[in-house]
Amino acid sequence: MNIQELQEASQRLRDNRLFEWFIVSIIVLSALLIGARTYPIPGEVVSVIKWLDVAITLLFLFEIIIRFIATPVKARFFHNGWNVFDTLVVIVSLIPIEDSEMALIGRLVRIFRVLRMVSIIPELRTLLNSLLRAMPQLGYVVLLMFIIFYIYAAVGATFFANINPELWGDVSIALLTLFRVMTFEDWTDVMYETMTVYPLSWFYYLTFIFLTAFAFLNMVIGIVVNVLEDEHAREREAKDEEEGKATLDDLMTEIRSLRQEVAELKKQDQGQSS
Repeated sequence: MNIQELQEASQRLRDNRLFEWFIVSIIVLSALLIGARTYPIPGEVVSVIKWLDVAITLLFLFEIIIRFIATPVKARFFHNGWNVFDTLVVIVSLIPIEDSEMALIGRLVRIFRVLRMVSIIPELRTLLNSLLRAMPQLGYVVLLMFIIFYIYAAVGATFFANINPELWGDVSIALLTLFRVMTFEDWTDVMYETMTVYPLSWFYYLTFIFLTAFAFLNMVIGIVVNVLEDEHAREREAKDEEEGKATLDDLMTEIRSLRQEVAELKKQDQGQSS
């Protein structure tokens, strides 16, 4: 088998849905083994888990090699951040550090192997990419939310500190109390306690909940949904471009060229009529 045939065979195996779901099942098994180690289990079972962990690591290494061989331009394999992440996780898992001072790092790396599910399943990758693309816009929402939090915390610490210092003693504690109110964790108990001294303090809590739990939450959802739709559109265009179909940019370019031709024909007609 020459290099070209090996690459084509690797591409067929990489794109095979059964092979993809087999790797997903191995990732799930790896996650279950990580959870099993947190329980008190007999020594024989621990030995079996260790051998299964070695087998899983070798399977992951095989899968990485298949993906690397299937890539036409090998240098571009590491241009993908997920490929770099998967390779590092597998390489660190191969290092025998279980009985050394670096054993904790080895366990952490094995925990992060569960994240390989994102690199295998395209839908999860799209969701994560959408969240990352939405971060700049979400940053401004978070900043505005912090400003609202700080204003309400300062007001709460000023008026309610003498009622319950454990909840409103200073601004930092008041911020934690407001987070509890925003997540609806027994927030009515906090409200009724302050209403014994300030009967109209219910207005303070209701406006805060409206601004944070309702308004800002809907803003976050709207931003993420918009970015997710843009990500799906970008993926469809990339897929159409790979399949040779006309993309939206191609259609817009064609429309502009048709408009230019129509304008030129109108000028010619006007010149002939004059």
